[in-house]
Amino acid sequence: MAFSAPSHAQPKGATGVLVLADGTVVWGKGFGATGSAVGEVCFNTAMTGYEEVMTDPSYAAQIVTFTFPHIGNVGTNSEDVESAVEGAVGCIVREEVTHNANFRSTQEFTEWLVQHGKIGLSGIDTRALTRRIRTNGAPNAVIAHSPDGKFEVAALLQRAQDWPGLEGMDLAQRVTRSAVEGWEGGAWSLGKGYARSPHDKRAHVVAIDYGAKDNIFRNLVHAGARVTVVPARTSLDDVLALKPDGVFLSNGPGDPAATGAYAVPVIAALLEQDMPIFGICLGHQMLALAAGGKTLKMHQGHRGANHPVQRVGEGWGESAGLVEITSMNHGFAVDAASLPAGVVETHRSLFDGSNCGIAIKGKRAFGVQYHPEASPGPMDSFYLFEKFVGMLG
Repeated sequence: MAFSAPSHAQPKGATGVLVLADGTVVWGKGFGATGSAVGEVCFNTAMTGYEEVMTDPSYAAQIVTFTFPHIGNVGTNSEDVESAVEGAVGCIVREEVTHNANFRSTQEFTEWLVQHGKIGLSGIDTRALTRRIRTNGAPNAVIAHSPDGKFEVAALLQRAQDWPGLEGMDLAQRVTRSAVEGWEGGAWSLGKGYARSPHDKRAHVVAIDYGAKDNIFRNLVHAGARVTVVPARTSLDDVLALKPDGVFLSNGPGDPAATGAYAVPVIAALLEQDMPIFGICLGHQMLALAAGGKTLKMHQGHRGANHPVQRVGEGWGESAGLVEITSMNHGFAVDAASLPAGVVETHRSLFDGSNCGIAIKGKRAFGVQYHPEASPGPMDSFYLFEKFVGMLG
């Protein structure tokens, strides 16, 4: 990985570049879509599931550095797409992408990136870049790919410096559904694909989409719910008109305080009516805001499929202290010190002690910072869907 000033000579054969807002220029080999894109550079430690990562709307306006060196080798397929809307704008990898070698693959990763307008950059010392992010925080940057190797580095640097960053940015409106949708589809199984949603009489969950992964809704169905998905700015009256037995608050990108300007009043009103509520990731953060807590921007964030979270506080019985290995993708977090007396911490990160779960006393409402549907990732936390659906009777 070449850290250099913008005036440093471009290496021979370089067709891709990452320009950080501090002036650092990293040269490599571009692949996927051509052009340039601006965003926050983060890193993800998952060893599998790169297609799910790239199509997770929570990665909107972000450039993902994969710490696992071999990305793209198993190709892509339509079943592993988590959302058709905007996800990560680009990715940075160590090794060049080889031809796919998996029986489920229907398209090369490089071709898939072109089709979806996402830029790739290979030949990068991703370990060095990850260490830089851990030390200095997640930087704003521009990633660019030009097959002829021609770049206006000064212009790319200016674009990176002019981009305001994720703090204060409401991205949920960019990635949410535009209309109410009756969800169809359950859990996936090899050779059968995704199960069809049963049409029996089930508890009805209204899921507010702030940038949700589709597998979340499939897990709600698998846990025994009937699901209706609504846009991020759906009003309280419109939510209640659907006659929900419970409300789910999805994951999503951006600053929870910014999205909360319109989402938190709706959530607070639902709490007043003692509506069962389950929030994950961004939804968890806004549930905390609605309950009187605060959120903060993290130094580097948590992104990966191997994050240990411990059950803490009261109410766990014999499972108190149990550790779940979880899937995470967030750059903001709930400030545990800001939680009022009526809100208890239920889960805590064993990496840095940050808050990973809350429950509201006297209410049927709880949230977790991670993605319990784990796509990609382990299935340690599926019990949370069952817990939520069990509240709806």
